[in-house]
Amino acid sequence: MLGRTLVLNALILRVACHRCGPRVQMVQWLGRHQRLTERLAQAAAALCSTMSTAHVAELFELHWSTVREIDRRALRQRLSELPPAQPRRLIMDEFALHKGHRYASVVLDAETKRVLWIGLGRSRAAVRGFFIGLGHEGCARIEAVAMDMNTAYDLEVRQHCPKARIIYDLFHVVAKYGREVISRVRVDAANQLRHDKPARRVVKQAHWLLLRNPARLESSQRIHLDEVLQANRSLMSAYIMKDELKSLWSAPNAWEWRRRWKQWLEHAQQSNIAALIRFAELLKPYWKGILSRVRWSMHTGTLEGINNKIKLIKRTAFGYRDTDYFFLKIKAAFPGNT
Repeated sequence: MLGRTLVLNALILRVACHRCGPRVQMVQWLGRHQRLTERLAQAAAALCSTMSTAHVAELFELHWSTVREIDRRALRQRLSELPPAQPRRLIMDEFALHKGHRYASVVLDAETKRVLWIGLGRSRAAVRGFFIGLGHEGCARIEAVAMDMNTAYDLEVRQHCPKARIIYDLFHVVAKYGREVISRVRVDAANQLRHDKPARRVVKQAHWLLLRNPARLESSQRIHLDEVLQANRSLMSAYIMKDELKSLWSAPNAWEWRRRWKQWLEHAQQSNIAALIRFAELLKPYWKGILSRVRWSMHTGTLEGINNKIKLIKRTAFGYRDTDYFFLKIKAAFPGNT
C-alpha cells in the first residue's frame, strides 16, 4: 500500500463434500487459482494499456510473465463483452510485423471502426480464416471491401463474398504510380543529363517534390518543381498524368468516370513513355475496383491511421514475441463505436 509491498496471510478453508468432493472456500477479493488479489490484477491490467509489461512488472515487483497473463485475461474479458460484429463494409490492409518483410493482415469494420480480425501474413491463405469464421451468412452480408491493389485480398473476397464490390484506394494506386512511373522517368531524365552535372543534380534532388501533394509545397519548393518540370518534357507529362489519374476517384457519376478513364488511357498511349504505357496496361484489369469508388465513398485512410497506432503499441513494448498477445492488444485498442 502506498508504494509498499503488502503480504496477506489468509486462512482459506477446504471442505470435503460428500456430493461434490473437496471444495475450497471462495474469497471475493481473490481469483480462482490466483496468488494476487483482484485489485492488484485490475491495477496492473489498467497500467498495461499505457505502459510496457516490463515496466508494470517492475512497479508492482512481479514477474513480467505474470503481468502478461493478467493483461491477457483482462483483454479477453473486455473483448468478450463486445456485441457480436455484423459488418457490411470492410477495409483490408497489412502492416509490418517484424523486420525482413514479415507482415500481418488487418480487417476493419468500415462503419464501426472496429478491428475485426488480425492474422499473420498477407496471402490468400492468411486471410482465409477471417471469411471462414465469418460464415456463409456473414459473407453474404458484405457489400463492399476497400483495399490496395493486393491480388490475394481481391481473389479471396471474390471467392467468399461474390456480392461484394471491390474498391481500390486512391493513395495506394497513386503511390504505385509514383514508384513505377515518376521515379523511373526521373532516373531516365537524370541519366540523359550525365554530362551536365548541375542540371543532373537538380533533377535527382527533385524526387520528393515530384511525389508530394502540390497543395502542401512551400513557395520555394513550387519554384524548384516548376524549374524541374520545364526542363524535361517527359517528366512534365508523367506529372500531369498523375493529376488526371487522381481525378478518376472524384468523378460524379459512372458516365463521367468512363470519359475520364478512356481519356487517361489514350493520353498514356500517346505519351511515348515506356513506364507510363506499361503502368496503364497493368491498371486496365483493375478498372472495376476504381469505378466502384463512384458509388461507395470508401478508402483505407482510417486503417492507415490505425496502423500508425499499431506501430506505437509495438514501439512502447519494444516489440512482441507473443503475436497472439500483440493481436489482443490491437483488438482491445480499437473496439469500435458500438
